[in-house]
Amino acid sequence: MTISRRHMLAAGAAVAAIPSLPTASAFAQQAAPTAPSGQSPGWFRHKVGDITVTAIGDGFVQRPLEGFVRNASVADVQKALTDQGLSPAHIRVPYTSLVVSTGSRVILLDTGNGQFAPGANSGQWMSNFRAAGFTPEAVTDVVISHFHGDHINGLRNKDGEQVFKKAQVLAPEAEWAFWMDDARMNNAPDAMKGAFQNARRVFAPIKDVTRFDWDKEVVPGITSVRADGHSPGHTAFLIASGNARMMYVADITNTPILFARNPEWQVMFDMDAQKAIEARKRILDMASADKIRCAFYHGPFPAVGQVARDGAGYRLDMLPWQDAL
Repeated sequence: MTISRRHMLAAGAAVAAIPSLPTASAFAQQAAPTAPSGQSPGWFRHKVGDITVTAIGDGFVQRPLEGFVRNASVADVQKALTDQGLSPAHIRVPYTSLVVSTGSRVILLDTGNGQFAPGANSGQWMSNFRAAGFTPEAVTDVVISHFHGDHINGLRNKDGEQVFKKAQVLAPEAEWAFWMDDARMNNAPDAMKGAFQNARRVFAPIKDVTRFDWDKEVVPGITSVRADGHSPGHTAFLIASGNARMMYVADITNTPILFARNPEWQVMFDMDAQKAIEARKRILDMASADKIRCAFYHGPFPAVGQVARDGAGYRLDMLPWQDAL
């Protein structure tokens, strides 16, 4: 079953019915009494009903244009960048995950690169997480969208130490079934074997990884949404509190200024390009029609905004800085 607009509306009502759920402000008083307000270049806090959502930046990398979009010329990519007032010399790919504070729980949606930063301008997640008033010990749940390294490497340090020792770890069943399959790893191309091995490095020492299917409330207030294509079990998450909703869309686009405006373009990282395009259009259509705020893992920080149809593609209107708490 694929989540529908009806399911999304029902999710908001279901969360409203949860009894005695402490508010996000109660969490701030109990778990992070000195947490700063407002925003900084590395973190941005806003509200979804009674839930507090904090975007945590992990910096960025710059990638060459050649080969980044499989089915568009370099000249077309350069024009798309120039039209947005950006340098046509390279692609800037940011990393931004979310902390969801419900009052009783501190939930991570993905973990960033951890100690495995791919460049000098990335690897800032933990310092920004602490600057936003959080500690690893306070995290109750880590919910993973998919097993690419920039989403899971923050779970474990280079020395093997688990970072969020008190948290339950949750992962999509379809993603687990693919990456933890020994036969699939043994038959994979050499270029993919490292990703299989990295998934084992991260997850194998964890005694109990809770796996979930799509269209399920994985923790109170957060429902999984099918978004496969970028990877076999790639998952987005609907965050709901009362009538307020937003969606963490993870990697349904890489750089939204390219792949939201040009939804038929294929980024080099999508494992099944056609499925990825279908998921991208389905979710962005839903977000546009229902005015659901979206958070993009690879969007320009704070990577949160409203999506609107714009011709054959979509426009992202970023959440104004003055909306920060």
